[in-house]
Amino acid sequence: MRVYLVVIDESEEALSALRFASRRAAKTDGTVHLVAVVAPQPFNAFAGVQATIEEEARSRAEALATSAAGSLLSESGRMPVIAVIQGEAEKVVRDYLAEHPEVSALVLGAAKDGGPGPLVQHFTSHLSHLPCPMFVIPGSLSAEDIDRVS
Repeated sequence: MRVYLVVIDESEEALSALRFASRRAAKTDGTVHLVAVVAPQPFNAFAGVQATIEEEARSRAEALATSAAGSLLSESGRMPVIAVIQGEAEKVVRDYLAEHPEVSALVLGAAKDGGPGPLVQHFTSHLSHLPCPMFVIPGSLSAEDIDRVS
């Protein structure tokens, strides 16, 4: 079974990657793994404030991942695997891939305007270190285009 890993956030790029991965998973009898990254929060000298900020960030990431999972479930009838992990996004993805050898492909979306985005930029410059292929979904593709090519 093929497993497609998508890093989910609030960006259009993530939604494009999710659409592509879900379509590929449906066509290949595969599944989708969603990773929501909780970025490290700037240090705050007041521990109570720091804990509240971190909890709010984690809650937002969990809500985002749950919403994306619900959409996938309603479209495909399959529940994705969800992970909410705190850390720097590049390290979180590298570690996740190392801990989950069943992942067949990393699926990332490129930004429509400007640079491709930090994850795409990072992993395209480190392709030889990835344990699996990487799909980069151009930001210029419409939903119909993504459906056609997936």
